[in-house]
Amino acid sequence: MAVRRLKAGAGSQLHSCYWPLPRVEFPQGDRNILGELSRRYSGLDSHHQDRLVDSPRFHCRCLLSPPDPSPASARSVRFDPAGLLDALEQCDRPLWLVSEPNLTGERLGVILGDAGPLPTALLPRQVLRAQLPALHAEWLGNRGFAEEHGCRFPYVVGSMATGIASVDLVVAAARAGFLAFFGAGGLAYGTVERGIDEIARRLASTPTAAWGANLIHSPDQPALEEQLVDLFLARGVSRIEASAFMALSPAVVRYSATGLTQDRQGRILRRHRVMAKISRPEVARHFLQPPPESLLEALLSRGALTTDEARLAALVPIADDVTCEADSGGHTDRRPLSALLPVIRRLRDELAPALGWPRPVRIGAGGGLADPESIAGAFALGADYVVTGTVNQTARESGTSDLARQMLAHAGIADVIMAPAADMFELGVDVQVLRRGTLFAQRGRKLYETYRAYDSWTAVPEPLRSQIERDILQRSYQEVWEECVRFWTAREPAQIKRAEEDPHHQMALVFRWYLGNSNRWARDGVTERRNDFQIWCGPAIGAFNAWTAGSYLADPAQRTVADIGLNLLAGAVRCTRIHQLRTAGVAIPPTAHRFVPRPLQVQS
Repeated sequence: MAVRRLKAGAGSQLHSCYWPLPRVEFPQGDRNILGELSRRYSGLDSHHQDRLVDSPRFHCRCLLSPPDPSPASARSVRFDPAGLLDALEQCDRPLWLVSEPNLTGERLGVILGDAGPLPTALLPRQVLRAQLPALHAEWLGNRGFAEEHGCRFPYVVGSMATGIASVDLVVAAARAGFLAFFGAGGLAYGTVERGIDEIARRLASTPTAAWGANLIHSPDQPALEEQLVDLFLARGVSRIEASAFMALSPAVVRYSATGLTQDRQGRILRRHRVMAKISRPEVARHFLQPPPESLLEALLSRGALTTDEARLAALVPIADDVTCEADSGGHTDRRPLSALLPVIRRLRDELAPALGWPRPVRIGAGGGLADPESIAGAFALGADYVVTGTVNQTARESGTSDLARQMLAHAGIADVIMAPAADMFELGVDVQVLRRGTLFAQRGRKLYETYRAYDSWTAVPEPLRSQIERDILQRSYQEVWEECVRFWTAREPAQIKRAEEDPHHQMALVFRWYLGNSNRWARDGVTERRNDFQIWCGPAIGAFNAWTAGSYLADPAQRTVADIGLNLLAGAVRCTRIHQLRTAGVAIPPTAHRFVPRPLQVQS
C-alpha cells in the first residue's frame, strides 16, 4: 500500500470536495456525506461544470463539478463484501455509490474508479447515489498545521523525556514527513546541546524536515529552564513542545515572544512556535491567550524582549498549537479525550476576540492513541493533528533498551499504574508507568509516603530505614547522598546549599535519586535493576500490542517510528472511509474494520 505524497508549495489552499450527482433522487439525509466540503462548493454554476483547479500549494488536481456519468469501461458495480473490502484497500481512489432494487427493498454497491467520469455504464434499474472522493492521510487533520510546520502529515512524534525521543527517533520521524520533538526534559544541559546540534546536522540535507525540542516545566530548577531557552534561541530551534506546565514561566513566554515582527500588511509573524501539552482547561487558558502584562513588563525591564516584541506578544496567544493530553504515559491527568478535546475547543473560541485572533490556535489530540480506530476517532472529534508517544518508545530508534522494549511488547491495557514523579516529587505529582514486570511503582510510593511522614532521615524509624536501604536504594543513605552532592554540584549547586540547611529537602533529593535512576536503568537495560525499571506508558500500549499481534510489527525488532506512524495513518484513513460509507447506508461487514499492519512505502 502506498501513502500518497502531497508536495508543499506556495499558493491557495486545495480542498477535497464531495458533491451530489445530477438527475439522482437522494433520500432525506443522504445528500451530503461530507457536508462541510459540499457547502464550500454549493455555489458553483454551469460555467464550472468542467472546471479543474490546479492548486500550486499541493500540486494536485481537484474536480469541482459533478462527473459525467457516461460509460467509460466495462467495470461493474460490486455488491458483494469482497468488493467493498477491495475498495477499502484503495482509499486513495474515488468511489461511486450505486443502488438497485432487490426483494427486500434496495441494496447499495460500490464502483472503484479514478479521477474523472463514472468508469462504467449502469443498468436501467441501477441508480447513481453519490461519489466519495479519494481520501489521503495528509488530509485527515488541519491543512494549515502541515503547511505552517512544513511537515507532510498532521502527525506528531511527541517528546518523551530523558532522550527516549532520541536523536535517531527525531531524525527518522522528520524524514518520514512527521513533526518530531527531541526529548530534552530531564537531560543535562550539555546533553541537550549535543543532541540538537546533531539533529540539525543530520537534517541539514532535508530542508522540509520539521522538528523541535521539549521544554518541560521545572519549578524547582528555573535557572535550567532559562538556560534551555537561551540554547534553543541561540541554535535556531524554531519549535518547542511545552509540557508539565501548571502556570506560565518567564522562560516559555520569552521563547514565544522573541522574534515577533509585522509585515507590510500588518500581519504578525512568529519565528518561534510553542506547542503546549495540557490536560486541564485552567492550564490551557494560559496558552490560548496572550501572556499577562506583568510578565511582559518584567521581561522588557530586564532586556529579555524588545519593545516591539512585547507589544506584539500582547496581541497573540502564546501557543500556535495546544495538545489535549488524555490518558497518556508519564505526566497525565488521565482525562478521557472525548471529554477533554471539545471542552478545550470551546474554551479557545470563548477566549478569542470577536473577530478572532490574528493567529488562531490549533487544537490537537494526544494520549491513548495507539491504533487506527483511536487515531481516526481523534480526527473525528475535531483534532487538527494527533500526537503519539508510548508507541514510539517501542520503536528501535527510541532512546531506551531492548529489554524495556520487550517488556512493553508484552503489556496489556491494564498493565499500567501511577507512581511518584522524580521531577515533581515534593509536590506529590504522579506519572503513569508500566506495572507488569517491575516493582518501581510500589517502591516509589513507599519513598513518597516516608517523605510525607517524616521531616528528616534521622526521624525515620530504624526498621523502615533498613528496609529502604536494603530493598529500594540497595546501598546506604549516605552513599546515595554523596552521589547527589556530586550531581547537583555540577548541575545546580543551590540545591546542595538548600539541602544542607533543610534535612527534609536532603531526604527528597536522595529519594529522587532512586526515581531518576530507575528511568536510566530502564533506558540502559541494567538487568540487575530490572525490578526497579521506570517505564513511562499508558494503557494505549495494550491497544497497540493487540492491534499489531500476528503482524510484522508484533516483533519489536521490526518496529520503526516510520512504520508505526504510516500504518496508524493508513489505518485511520480506512476507518474514516468506513464511517463515510456507513453514513451513506452501506452495510459494512465486521471484517472490514480490521486493518493489518503491513510494510508501507511513501509515494512521491
